[in-house]
Amino acid sequence: MNAGDVEMTVPPTTDDRRGTGGMILLIATEASLFVMLLFAYFYLAREQRPWPMDAPPRLPLALGMTGVLLTSSFVVHVASLLCRRGWRTAARIALAFTIVLGVAFLAGQVMEYRDHLRTLKPTTDAYGSIFYTITSVHGLHVVVGLAMLAYVLFLPGFDGTGEPPHRPLHNASLYWHFVDVVWLFIVGLLYVLPHYMSGGAL
Repeated sequence: MNAGDVEMTVPPTTDDRRGTGGMILLIATEASLFVMLLFAYFYLAREQRPWPMDAPPRLPLALGMTGVLLTSSFVVHVASLLCRRGWRTAARIALAFTIVLGVAFLAGQVMEYRDHLRTLKPTTDAYGSIFYTITSVHGLHVVVGLAMLAYVLFLPGFDGTGEPPHRPLHNASLYWHFVDVVWLFIVGLLYVLPHYMSGGAL
């Protein structure tokens, strides 16, 4: 049989949910990373009592950053709804606003680091090491999420097609929601909880 006699069968349509499945697997993998980091945080807290810090992390800026991320999650959800209704221009505007909010969050993190580094450095002790590791790894995930959203923003069609990347806005928004949820755990455990523990010890 000659190579020319072989008939290639190509599926008429491509499963547009395949990309979503891949995104869910990626989120599950990254979630396990944060679970391990938070486990390390509590392990070090148990091994090193009282918790080695002069005072718990300041809350105002962290809570403001939380508000920014929650707002961005709501806005990207609105962008998805607008896209489904066919209002693509409005959806792009909402998506662009989400990106602006994400950049504002990163700016807030830079300000928080600048203030926090005056009293605590990553090399100071175990707490400084794990604090900056967790928050900087999350910041890296924010950057990746922003890159995804920016990529989707400039796609000709981002509401779903029969070709890769299939449902880009939906998939990118899933990742962005994941980033926001992780931050809620971080701000609750690393910022808020120490304020309720005597002497700052967990």
